[in-house]
Amino acid sequence: MWGYGFAQRALVGGVLIAVTCSLLSFFVVVRRLAFVGMGISHAAFGGVALGLAAGVDPVLAAGGFCALVAVGIGWLAHKGRFHEDTVIGILFVTAMALGVVLVRVANAYNLDIMSYLFGSILALDWSDVALIAAVGSLALLYELIFFKELLFISFDRETAIASGLPVLAVDHGFLVMLSLVIVVSIKLVGIILVSALLVIPAATGMQLSRNYRGVMALSLVTGLAAVLLGLYVSFHYDVASGSAIVLVLFALFLLAFSAAAVRTVMRRRGGRG
Repeated sequence: MWGYGFAQRALVGGVLIAVTCSLLSFFVVVRRLAFVGMGISHAAFGGVALGLAAGVDPVLAAGGFCALVAVGIGWLAHKGRFHEDTVIGILFVTAMALGVVLVRVANAYNLDIMSYLFGSILALDWSDVALIAAVGSLALLYELIFFKELLFISFDRETAIASGLPVLAVDHGFLVMLSLVIVVSIKLVGIILVSALLVIPAATGMQLSRNYRGVMALSLVTGLAAVLLGLYVSFHYDVASGSAIVLVLFALFLLAFSAAAVRTVMRRRGGRG
């Protein structure tokens, strides 16, 4: 199977996306940004439609559009004194509505738009893989440079603000990185399912570890295993790659959840003994 060129591109691209999303997943879950990831991923539909209507690369259009949406979420939440969920709800539905109108204007109800909605691993070419590598490296470099600041903000935001940390700048930077990673991941799992890669790996890690190093390590293992197993299932049973990856992710989460529950019961019994 891996002797084919399309399979090699899918494997390399999938591994790069798994590593990037799994390591970002920790802060997405700890900072309760799961809804942000979902909002940005769905807003990407507006960016893709804008690109199709304007005749430019839909991925590039979605990248710029999602970066603006991410900054808009942070700015409106701060200036408008809204909760982030409220701002996301407003921008998410507006971007989706804009996308539907633009798709109709561009008369793009065809396989192209379907591949962006549900992912098409066979559509990856080496330029896509290079873009994924570049964006993933940039996002992980940002996380590495600002790791202490992100950790500080995640666990004690008020003290971080009081200590003079540029919280808004760090927040906006993280949201922009998140939006770019979501956009380059769309071809693998699609707009509808991409947020799963940013939530389930860390949620799985948290079932088995109580320290951030353990959670990040388990998140990385979970993301890589899900992408590799998902691609294997997709190729052998001719099912959508995005759906296969997300279902494997959920299966791994259930295994970790069950293992954590069994461990808790055994500890209680051991304590009574």
